[in-house]
Amino acid sequence: MVNLLIFSLIAGLVAGLIIIPFTSGNTEEKAVIPVGRWTAMAGTVVLFTIIVFGFYYLTNMDRNWTSLWIVLLVVTLLGAIVASGKERKLKVILFLAALVFGAYILSAPLFNADKKYKAVEMTQEVEITAFDETKTPASVPPKFVRNKMKKAFGQVPNTSYYELGNLQIQKVGDEFVYIAPVEFSGFFKWLNGKTTPGYFTMSATDSADNPKFMKSEMAYTPSSYFHKQVERHMRMETPNLIFFGDAQLEIDDEGKPFYIRSYGNFITARNGFDVKGIVTVDPASGDVEKYALADIPQFIDGAVSPEAVSLQNSYFGNYIHGFWNSIVGKKDVKLPSDEGTEANVSPIFDKTGHMYYFTDFTSPKEGVDSMLGYALTDGQTGEATYYTGNLEESYMDSQGALQIIEKKFIEKKWSGEMPVLYNFYGEASWLTPVLDSNGFLQNYFIVSAANPEISAYGKSPNEALKLYKTALQRGGSTVDGSSSAEEAKATVTVKRVFKERVGDFTLVSILAEDGRSFLVSTEAVPLAVYVQEGDKLTMTYQETGELFLPVKELTNTTIE
Repeated sequence: MVNLLIFSLIAGLVAGLIIIPFTSGNTEEKAVIPVGRWTAMAGTVVLFTIIVFGFYYLTNMDRNWTSLWIVLLVVTLLGAIVASGKERKLKVILFLAALVFGAYILSAPLFNADKKYKAVEMTQEVEITAFDETKTPASVPPKFVRNKMKKAFGQVPNTSYYELGNLQIQKVGDEFVYIAPVEFSGFFKWLNGKTTPGYFTMSATDSADNPKFMKSEMAYTPSSYFHKQVERHMRMETPNLIFFGDAQLEIDDEGKPFYIRSYGNFITARNGFDVKGIVTVDPASGDVEKYALADIPQFIDGAVSPEAVSLQNSYFGNYIHGFWNSIVGKKDVKLPSDEGTEANVSPIFDKTGHMYYFTDFTSPKEGVDSMLGYALTDGQTGEATYYTGNLEESYMDSQGALQIIEKKFIEKKWSGEMPVLYNFYGEASWLTPVLDSNGFLQNYFIVSAANPEISAYGKSPNEALKLYKTALQRGGSTVDGSSSAEEAKATVTVKRVFKERVGDFTLVSILAEDGRSFLVSTEAVPLAVYVQEGDKLTMTYQETGELFLPVKELTNTTIE
């Protein structure tokens, strides 16, 4: 607060010195300030000090001198109007300088597009690594999680004081979870409550999990007021930092919450943003810490805010050939999608538990749902990789995947949410949770990005993956990225058989007496449901090298 008072007072003094003339209008002799002018000076200083203080307190804007360019423009104009003689000429020059500086600030977006692109330029690769099918992707949709958390809100003490805050996905310990703080529901509730009681957590991989309320009192929150509002508290403690994006809640491995916010630099003038680090606030004590990206605590997954990632994607997609090309010619321009769950991007995790933000890019041409590529941005470092996909194939974008789901379940009026592209069995594939009109999770839908006719859905991601694997085999695709897999024939005797109902079909696992294992779906071979121990089978399968060899054709010679 003291820093803001000093900043406002200096701005007020400068305003007073520029606006109030030092000479009278009837003489060009030595400048003298009559007594009446001292009163005018004091009044001007007080007025502008109050205006600047109020503006910066309410907006939380950074207190760099360049942020005063509008004030400087107004003040120099008033000074030039009020002054006379040589003093007017001097203040006209000051006004013209302020006008040029203001033009520089406003025109920066027209000329810094190349610098923006260079600041976020991504390394390029063809395809992401194949997903480990033994893992479960963090694919529970946030809308569904939010519904469940609202229904569990009775766990919160003094429920009427509070409401559910914004969801954030992250890794806590060895689990992927959603975090949502409990926030004040209004000003008077804040006056009475003083602190919020804690936050909710729920699994991001298991839709059957129930939300758990974790007690942890927080005084500095986004829904608090005055000096306890967490973003204002960050600004008071770090007045010169350039922030971008909202404050987000992060939980360490012991369950202690922290609010974090990304800071960085302008690209040029006061335009553009390049992330450099984070500021953390202990919401209980208000302690503030500043970290460069290279030094952030390990438990923080989303050091780079999703808003900053979305902005970087916009720079990368639009400014490859400068600003004017993004408006007129649009050569090589690619637009980031707006289907993400957090500021148009979707957080996902790799096999090591490291978080990335996913975004797919599409053509600026209307009516085209072909994907031009996709990007993964490291949530801790901000480094991004752009994947072109197989250039010999045309990939469907996220909007196209959502349209397929809408048509698939048109009678039930179900829709998809949070589509994310994975490499399943060597095939670029969209995994999308499907919700009903009330926001409840119904199934998981997987569709090939290159071959939209190949799709499957199940009650869980792993169930959908099993069915998708057989759909790929039936569609002529190879699995596990093995393009050299060849068809082979075998005649075997069944030693053991296991049948598992998955969705509308049954997966039949067969152990032959020669020790080999085979897998067949009744979707591909309906009569496989009758296979029993001791049956003799003639099969056509693929030599993929897997433990369970996928079967394409099967004849049970025992019953035929």
